[in-house]
Amino acid sequence: MARRRRGRPVDGILLLDKPAGMSSNHALQQVKRLYFAAKAGHTGSLDPLATGVLPICLGEATKFSQYLLDADKAYTSTFVLGQRTATGDAEGEVLDTTDASGLTEAQVVEALQQFEGEIEQVPSMYSAIKKDGQPLYKLARQGIEVERKSRQVTISHLRVLDFRPGERAEVDIEMACSKGTYVRSVAEDLGEALGLGAHVSVLRRTQAGPFAIADCITLPALEAMKQAEQLADMDGLLLPSDAALGSLPLLRLSESGGFYIRQGQPVLVPNAPCSGMVRIGLETGEFLGVGEILDDGRVAPRRLIVT
Repeated sequence: MARRRRGRPVDGILLLDKPAGMSSNHALQQVKRLYFAAKAGHTGSLDPLATGVLPICLGEATKFSQYLLDADKAYTSTFVLGQRTATGDAEGEVLDTTDASGLTEAQVVEALQQFEGEIEQVPSMYSAIKKDGQPLYKLARQGIEVERKSRQVTISHLRVLDFRPGERAEVDIEMACSKGTYVRSVAEDLGEALGLGAHVSVLRRTQAGPFAIADCITLPALEAMKQAEQLADMDGLLLPSDAALGSLPLLRLSESGGFYIRQGQPVLVPNAPCSGMVRIGLETGEFLGVGEILDDGRVAPRRLIVT
């Protein structure tokens, strides 16, 4: 007999401002505990060093987390120039140092320009990419280094916010990029281009798909609401399960169309797009899930929620 899942069937997306020093999974478990949710999942890991936008999917919303995994992201970060570390961030062992006091902001701005647009990037050994089922960072901690294939990513925006000269010069940057872009790799590549090494000391995700840092809540704020038994207000923070799907066209079905979709059968919908994925809802406003336009113009269910 299947084991019954512990917790309540709460559905929706919570926008969490992840604190520094905590893994994404630990943050997820804290949110799951506070909501006493039966099911929860996050939408792409942030390093423990990093803070910022971490959408947490609860219940049926977990079925659509892939759309946030695939979404573009935006970050602000501080790079330390003149110091290279084993991990590419401030938590790693310092490998070598170089005096960066002669570096100017103009040199940094010029060097950064080569990383804007479509670029080839080699993932860090301390990334979560898996090799034969093992995350690279676990292999790296065992002293094992493996060959990594470069991947094409897109950095659509890369700008210097501030530059602080010195023996360990610091530059604050903001960037918008495609999924799979590693900020620490940008820092390391920038250091190499400048001939003096670099690493990330501060990293904050400010955007994940349609979600911005201004709309996020912190764990301490959630804890305070829980202790004050403001449970309805906590549930009110949850976005609808389809909030991550705003880029997909929405098709409204009649009750009969919704019945057949729920049975797994494709249906014909007037004025539907010619191809691609779509959101499916009823004329009453109820969200059903995600579908795909078939070659014959019908809409086939691909991922439906359970109500």
